[in-house]
Amino acid sequence: MQFPVMDSDSPTTLKATPQVSAADTARKYCVIGAGPAGLTVAKNFAASGIPFDAFEREADVGGNWHFGQQSSSVYASTHMISSKRLTEYTDFPMPKAFPPYPSHRQALEYLQLYARHFDLYSHIQFGTAVKRIEPAGELWSVTLSDGGSPRLYRGVVVANGHHWDPQPHRFAGSFNGQIMHSRDYKSPEVLRGKRVLVVGAGNSGCDIAVEAAQHADAAYLSMRRGYHFLPKFLHGRPIDLCADNMHRWGWPLWLQRWVSSIMVGIAIGRPQRYGLPAPDHKLFETHPIVNSQLLYYVGHGRIQVLPDVEMLCGDCVRLRDGREVPVDLIVLAIGYKVSFPFLDSSLVLDEQGRPKLYLNAFHPDHDNFFVAGLLQPNSGLWGLVDYQAQLMAAYITAQEQNLPAAAEFNKLKRSNRPDLSHGIAFVESPRHALEVEYFSYRERLKKLLKRFAKNASTPKSASISHRS
Repeated sequence: MQFPVMDSDSPTTLKATPQVSAADTARKYCVIGAGPAGLTVAKNFAASGIPFDAFEREADVGGNWHFGQQSSSVYASTHMISSKRLTEYTDFPMPKAFPPYPSHRQALEYLQLYARHFDLYSHIQFGTAVKRIEPAGELWSVTLSDGGSPRLYRGVVVANGHHWDPQPHRFAGSFNGQIMHSRDYKSPEVLRGKRVLVVGAGNSGCDIAVEAAQHADAAYLSMRRGYHFLPKFLHGRPIDLCADNMHRWGWPLWLQRWVSSIMVGIAIGRPQRYGLPAPDHKLFETHPIVNSQLLYYVGHGRIQVLPDVEMLCGDCVRLRDGREVPVDLIVLAIGYKVSFPFLDSSLVLDEQGRPKLYLNAFHPDHDNFFVAGLLQPNSGLWGLVDYQAQLMAAYITAQEQNLPAAAEFNKLKRSNRPDLSHGIAFVESPRHALEVEYFSYRERLKKLLKRFAKNASTPKSASISHRS
């Protein structure tokens, strides 16, 4: 694939496209967000002839991957932790020139290429936030930040992302230094000359701890529990492609876990050999920590691993084991809340903060309300959301044509709560509220799409199985 030459019509300079009057919106869907999820919804709706308006509060596409924008939580050194082949959209491969793990700049460039290739910019109104959506009979009332009257839309697709609203955390005591969430970390400049404590050992926390090892006077990493660490490459291949092969070969979970443990053990060894705490769970039971450099710097003493922080004590922190460690900067890499500031969150989440949607995407009662990308898979997200969007489009089309598949899918999404973990007992924590097993989830979506395609070609064919 060749990159187009960016000129004065580059996406970053495009103006908001004038939209039709509010009186005409009742036949359209409203798509909220033009990040990776909103873009593929827009593409699949356009391809299926489903009219829609898309709204994006920023000046360009990209969402979280547009470094420097208000909506973005990526930092200067961010690279993907899933390989490009298991991240890319289903019908738009990433350029061959991209490395196996693209940078955030390449990720944004890919999203802009996708939007240009499928003429999505003409459908998106930039610089416009959605302030409120709520049911209005069989339609949805949508209030925008443009100050106009609420518009009535035929349906809504929420694609606002879930890596933007920082999880709050309060320590006992007081601190004389600086405390920041990892969302606000952008460059190692803030680390220089400081004793830095990173709280949280997810992928962002490990990345920032590695940068602290390289740039700070001292680097500490506070871990609540031990984790399994995976290298980005295994025998020269991205590690998620190895997992893809095991899935394609039909290996059961116990065999995948056994073989993976052996191979990772040979490649990098057990975490406790480096001085990290031993994992308190089986491999795959937490979101994967894909980082080879952390082990290197821990093994060289450049990162000191600490237990939980008990309280702040002015110029130092007191740990759970009673030790006190002097620090100047605390970076909270403790994740994000799932937030929908423009709607009643009970539409989407249950009392425990978990999605109450079929496949985390389809509302059980509202047949014209969808959420795209409300997932935390153990590999790439964008391709999965592409399949979600294809299924949304197929379902809407089936409703319009009054096909049996639509009625069968309605029954399915109202009565079936499938296990999206594929038998993996994920650790109970807010971090795993959206966790799904990538490969089985992908297959589930593909099977449902095939059912819709079969039903569309032969309306009297077999109905969708409740076991799909």
